[in-house]
Amino acid sequence: MKAESKNFDDSLPSLSRALAVWEIVSVFSSCLIVEWVVLAFAGKNKLIAAIPVLLVVALMLVSHRQRGETLRDIGLRTDNFLAACRLLLLPTALAVLLILTAAWLMGYPIFAQPWRARFLSLPLWTFVQQYTLNGFINRRAQLAFGKGLKSLMLVAVVFSVLHLPSPLLSVLTLVGGLLWGAVYQRQPNLFALALSHTIISLTVALTMRPGLLYSLRVGFKYFG
Repeated sequence: MKAESKNFDDSLPSLSRALAVWEIVSVFSSCLIVEWVVLAFAGKNKLIAAIPVLLVVALMLVSHRQRGETLRDIGLRTDNFLAACRLLLLPTALAVLLILTAAWLMGYPIFAQPWRARFLSLPLWTFVQQYTLNGFINRRAQLAFGKGLKSLMLVAVVFSVLHLPSPLLSVLTLVGGLLWGAVYQRQPNLFALALSHTIISLTVALTMRPGLLYSLRVGFKYFG
């Protein structure tokens, strides 16, 4: 009986890692279904997309509860906000500079794109993305593969694939996913990540011509 109990205890870490991978796949596939299937057939009734979204949110919340993760663990905290911002300051400034330089080289007027009312919701949208990407997927990737390159690559690839079929946007989000994922693993703060994400996204939206990135559309919406 003792030997059997020991073997069962030894299998727990493997089961936990397998469950973490399953959770990542579940959230990732649900997001793809919304982007490529639900929005394709929803027509004007966009509220139908709320069904799989709410299921994903429920899965993540239940997972946090089952694993005993607190709001502080997830990154909903303020004590390390400045520390996270310090890590993000240089790469965020560099990203903005590169975007402005690229626009100038392509002959685009800097910040010439019109302001749109939907930009007001950008901070909320970037926060939701950072919570899903880092507050959940990054944490599960660390459970499965540990901190470092393997988990960071998984986070970045997931974020990039979710921005297909836009080739440029998928490349940008691959780099962004690596950056934000690495900072999160050092200083988990979703507010700082969302701020960096908002600044970069707003720079792209106000500088690049809509046709270049198809107005930041992804999934089925990319085609019209």
